[in-house]
Amino acid sequence: MATNNRRMSGKKGAQVGSGGQRRKGLEGKGPTPPAEMRKGHKKNRIANAKAKQTVRRPAPRGRGGKSSSELVVGRNPVVEALREGVPASTLYVQQFIDNDERVREALQLAADRGGINLMEAPRPELDRMTNGLNHQGLVLQVPPYEYAHPEDLAAAAYDEGEDPLIVALDGVTDPRNLGAVVRSVSAFGGHGVVVPERRAAGMTAGAWKTSAGTAARTPVARATNLTRALEAYKKAGIAVVGLAADGEAEIGELAALDGPVVIVVGSEGKGLSRLVGETCDFRVRIPMPGGAESLNAGVAAGIVLYEAARRRG
Repeated sequence: MATNNRRMSGKKGAQVGSGGQRRKGLEGKGPTPPAEMRKGHKKNRIANAKAKQTVRRPAPRGRGGKSSSELVVGRNPVVEALREGVPASTLYVQQFIDNDERVREALQLAADRGGINLMEAPRPELDRMTNGLNHQGLVLQVPPYEYAHPEDLAAAAYDEGEDPLIVALDGVTDPRNLGAVVRSVSAFGGHGVVVPERRAAGMTAGAWKTSAGTAARTPVARATNLTRALEAYKKAGIAVVGLAADGEAEIGELAALDGPVVIVVGSEGKGLSRLVGETCDFRVRIPMPGGAESLNAGVAAGIVLYEAARRRG
């Protein structure tokens, strides 16, 4: 009679065909997640309750005004935003998410930064928050940007004993262009950027990323009406210089760059609007011997800011 070599006992042990499950069970599972992400923990229940109360709504407006809060959605965008130092208030993580490298990096970056709340939320809640976008289980909330007032930029320059060097954008709708201008203003010693309240790029996460961190020290002001803001600068003795392909002079010939000045840059396609162009004291052009028809706002602003900084020594 054939016999079975297995020991018939109540003790559990390794069995034939286990597929290495016992070995896998001995492997480490990584660092213990924060209390907010451990199911059943008191902090986890509080986090879930807060997540359900979160809605996107405009922030209250102050002197310069605030933008509404913004959500960065998706694993790659969230990780990139955290890498670039984009301000963030809360990182939402889907319950039972597949824990890949991007998720782990996002959690680590948020922990290293400090000051970022970590919330676990069920998938339906994240779907609601993002209006059904493909969030992949990660959502980063960016707090409202606090805009300065146009008058504050000039006042800060005078307080430092310097002539104001300001860039105003007219009809620039790409946040990356705004971020590039902020970066150039910071690089060449400018005192800030003015954008219109309507039909213009604002300080979104994309603008923060393109600014490469300089948005943290270079103020952006928002004007309810750009033309009136430029007129106020003129009354304060600040020259307003508009960049235009058909400008009367080249930037190298303009003495106004030596003193207090606002440089107005229009969109690459349309240039300056009619009212803004008429408000400018001077309309100048950038010489382009290569024959290009136009430059984007970030490049054009950088060229003029360099010339202004060179003259100022």
